[in-house]
Amino acid sequence: MQSFKFIDLFAGLGGFHLALSRLGGQCVFAAEWKPHLRKLYLENFGLLPEGDITKVDPESVPAHDVLTAGFPCQPFSKAGEQLGFECTEQGDLFFNVATILAAKQPTFFVLENVPNLLKHDEGRTWAEIQKILGKGENGLGYNIRVNQFSPHNFGIPQIRERVYIVGSLHSLDSFEWPATSDDPTSIDSVLDDHPEEAKRLSAQVNECLEVWDEFLRASPPEVELPSFPLWSMEWGATYPYEDTTPYALKTLLGLDGLKGFKGSHGAMIGRMRNLEDRWAALPSHARTEQFHFPKWKKDFIRQNRQFYEDNKAWINPWLPKILKFPSSLQKFEWNIKGGRRNIWEYVIQFRASGVRVKRRTTAPSLIAMTDTQVPIIGWQKRYMTPRECARLQSLDALKGLPASATQAFAALGNAVNSNVVEMVARALLATFPIHQTVCKEAQAQELETACL
Repeated sequence: MQSFKFIDLFAGLGGFHLALSRLGGQCVFAAEWKPHLRKLYLENFGLLPEGDITKVDPESVPAHDVLTAGFPCQPFSKAGEQLGFECTEQGDLFFNVATILAAKQPTFFVLENVPNLLKHDEGRTWAEIQKILGKGENGLGYNIRVNQFSPHNFGIPQIRERVYIVGSLHSLDSFEWPATSDDPTSIDSVLDDHPEEAKRLSAQVNECLEVWDEFLRASPPEVELPSFPLWSMEWGATYPYEDTTPYALKTLLGLDGLKGFKGSHGAMIGRMRNLEDRWAALPSHARTEQFHFPKWKKDFIRQNRQFYEDNKAWINPWLPKILKFPSSLQKFEWNIKGGRRNIWEYVIQFRASGVRVKRRTTAPSLIAMTDTQVPIIGWQKRYMTPRECARLQSLDALKGLPASATQAFAALGNAVNSNVVEMVARALLATFPIHQTVCKEAQAQELETACL
């Protein structure tokens, strides 16, 4: 690859920087609003990013050939409120990217975000982005392509779907997305053997996993454990959910609306003396302020109640053991169809949706919000380390990570996968030869100097 200049917006740990540097790129500008990540970026790359991008004058950004940006995904993520452009803190930061594109007109751009960006607001958000970037009237004049990739498509043991949007001022008729593979991967390829710095399981986490392991061992071999999430609080519950909801009953009938029904794990709601206690006896997913549940929730409730009816003979002796744990730990996802029923042989992750168990082929997607959701290596009874998670993001070439484990996991959860970005960028750059002085402003300055 010939040398070129690029900028790194919402730089984070520098996944775009690593990727494009390997392709011959020189980073001439970066922006990152978190002070500790700005300092770390300077240590890793010798370049101090600008801070708040909303305060950067687009005209002050150096000329460049490629703009890269993993603009904040939270406003579009299914895990958040999905406010999109209406999110006052982060949703409108895409427009800052657009103003820099308009001012500097780099030949290429590579953007990364969550898959839900394409469906957000019934597709209107993506339509607006295409209108702004594209070749239509009042657009910025870029030819655009979009695709979804996960690291495991490229031999990296992590499932993490992301949208990649590429643009070029030149034709993309010859552009081809990088080839993917279905070859199996193994999380063992990124793991160290019992690293000393690894965080051990707390007593509660260990006890909870032991209880769910007892559940697995209690299940008869002939019983196929379902792929849908197991909600133990529905085992014994009888509150209505198909045509109405507890909220609807409470709204219409008050204290008597929930009388006669059973709540979490079969608790008799009518025995509770006040409405507050009756309401608390319901599963948290049943206490939403809805007059009708969505189809997916009704399906999960129905499936769980039927599973319990079919298997209560062996579930009932086990059920009291799960009651001591918080609601999120009373849910269980077994993604090991046909596998040995030993929880400690697999990769485990604590999510808001429950305790999730996966095969050792891949790690679950890293989460930026909390270090309690870091993947657990069951056979070593420990959490993954920041350095191992950096390998999942193809960021192991970084000289340093945030000193705090919490900050490291948060940054890694927000990071782009460096190897995936490199393959996407390589395919894009191959569509048009970049000369060493392709930057329009640099060419103009050279011409002006020559004329003088």
